[in-house]
Formats: sequence, structure tokens, C-alpha cells
Amino acid sequence: MLETEHTTLLIDAGVGRKEIERRLEVLGRPLPKRVDAILITHEHTDHSSAVAQLARLWRCPAYLTESTHREIVKMFTQEPEKPGRKATIERAEYIRPGEHFEIGDIEVNPFHIPHDAVDPVAFSFRTNGRKVAIATDLGYMPELVKQHLRMADFLILESNHDLEMLKVGPYPWHIKQRVMSRTGHLSNHVVSEFLADSEVFDAHARHLVLAHLSEQNNTPDIAQISAEQALASRPGVFAFHGSLHIASQRTPIGPFEL
Repeated sequence: MLETEHTTLLIDAGVGRKEIERRLEVLGRPLPKRVDAILITHEHTDHSSAVAQLARLWRCPAYLTESTHREIVKMFTQEPEKPGRKATIERAEYIRPGEHFEIGDIEVNPFHIPHDAVDPVAFSFRTNGRKVAIATDLGYMPELVKQHLRMADFLILESNHDLEMLKVGPYPWHIKQRVMSRTGHLSNHVVSEFLADSEVFDAHARHLVLAHLSEQNNTPDIAQISAEQALASRPGVFAFHGSLHIASQRTPIGPFEL
């Protein structure tokens, strides 16, 4: 959830109202009475399953690509109907990677990422001279992605799996291949290479959050140690002076102020 004095955005909607309310309560915050828009990165259920419900709750539009919208509609129609459940996204605003737009006082920049979805995007946001970038669910880091992450004051970046844990873990081989592919998920190793390279990671962020950790193929300690070692290897003149945080799938973190 991204908030300014005038605008509130929700990025992805993989959990419903009750779970969002529970997580906000943990942080000592109430459920917002108003959300101006929900932005969807791609159709996978852990990012989109509650978008119709939440859009109705807040009477707000959902911003997503046209292809992603079609896939979500298809997924809903293939599921059995549940009492009181209405799957239709009543107000869908179509976006295109590379074309920025504004919601309230926030400039939104969607950009393409490599993932096994129909039209996946990540986002960067600008307001009041501050930049937030969120990039999860990508198999590798193309130059385009690295450019969009530059000069972010707040950066959320996927660090999904430890390669050795994945290789010996419980997933069937075809799933392991998917996760490790160029349209799968970022490993701790790939993230560490990015963080250590002062030519691509500018260390500008005041807060760096590693997110989307696999519960089967990673641990917060392993991800944190890997990232800390990478950041410590940077030359002094390019040192990272921000704070490193590891996000959990179960326990919310925040709020962060910029």
C-alpha cells in the first residue's frame, strides 16, 4: 500500500479484505476508507485473486494491461461460483508498459518484466521528489529493469530462492525448472550480484526490501546474509547507507516514511 497526503494505491491484490485488515491491525492501522486505485502486475492468483472484491469494496478502478485483464476473467470463469461472490472487475483501466500516467498526485510508470505471465509489469512511482520502485516475479534482470530501479528512494525487490535449497527441495523437477528459468523468479545469488555491482545498483535507496521469499526454498536469514555480504563488498565510495529489510509472506512490515 502506497500513500501520500492525497492518494492511496494498492499494488496487487492476492489477499482479501479480512487478511488486509488483519495485517494492518498488526501495524496498528485501520483499513483505509478510501483507496483510489488497485494496480495489478500480472494475473497469477497470489497477485490478483481479490482484485474484484477489493475494487468493489473501495469503489475504485483496477489498473492492469488488457491481456492481464482477459486472463483474470478467464480464470474467474473457470472457477466454481461461490455464494455472494462476484468476480467481475467493474472498472478496469488499461495500461501499457512504458507509458506513464497519473493517479492523484502520484506518477505511475509501468515497465515490462520477464515472467511466465501473459503481460507482466513492475512499477515505479514518483511524487514530491521521491521515487518508489517495486519489482517482483521476474526471472532475470534485463537492462531495462535495472534502469527503472535507479534513483529509487524505496526499493522492493524479489529475492525468491536459494539455488541449493531449490535443487534439493520438495518441488517436482518441472517446477524447479520453471522457477530457475529466465521467466521464473530471482534467486538470492542474482540479487546479490546486482547489489554488489556499483555500476548497476546506485545504492540510492533509503530502504531496500527483499520480498517474495519462497517458504520452501529460502529463509529470511539466508536472503539477508547473502544481501549483506553483497552490499559489504561494494567500494567505500559507493557504499549502501540505507536500511535492509526482509519481507515475510505472513507478517507485514512498515510503515516506511520518505
